[in-house]
Amino acid sequence: MKVVVTGTSRGIGRAAALKYLSLGHEVHGIDIEPATIESPMYRHYPVDIRRKEALPDIEGVAILFNNAGVQRGEGDIATNLVGAINVTEKYIARNDALCAILFNASASSISGQEFPFYVASKAGLVGYMRNVAIRVAPRGVTCNAISLGGVLTDSNDLVMKDPALWKAIMDVTPMKRWTTLDEVCEWIAFLTLVNRSMSGQNLLIDNGEMHLNPTFVWPGCGQ
Repeated sequence: MKVVVTGTSRGIGRAAALKYLSLGHEVHGIDIEPATIESPMYRHYPVDIRRKEALPDIEGVAILFNNAGVQRGEGDIATNLVGAINVTEKYIARNDALCAILFNASASSISGQEFPFYVASKAGLVGYMRNVAIRVAPRGVTCNAISLGGVLTDSNDLVMKDPALWKAIMDVTPMKRWTTLDEVCEWIAFLTLVNRSMSGQNLLIDNGEMHLNPTFVWPGCGQ
């Protein structure tokens, strides 16, 4: 199948793209940064998703994973929410091949913990996901979101490599662990390749960190 993933240059987006490739799918990656994946089944588009007119024309998209996101302040809404809307509306229109849409939201969309514009962007993303789910359901297309807590990626090195902060995080994480990229990719693959009945759902995957004990630990956030 033809898969579009945003934010494929690193982290969860890159891992998801590699997962789809390993399963034999054709992947089209959209990221403002240069490509970090080399495969005859992968095509990279260095595009800013905030500019809807710059999005590439890709016909026959079967799976769309809206992953791209930032955590920089006021610009979070333009990228995390408006950018995802731009991408989604581009590839769901007049597309009979479409079968699954997935959004990478955040545990903060449920707990309200974290930075104001980031929380607003992710909570808005969940609301938009449900709007899309309603619209595409008659076409047999599933549309869901994953809301992840801590994930073991380089972008979290700031706290992962600080013993005091890491201890504080583990102290408020009931399951005493963070999710691996491999686990995240298994969720992504299941929700888009296997699931055909669940839609409009926001799945919290956080080791109990935000939901069972909602205390957010990060420099400058009350810790």
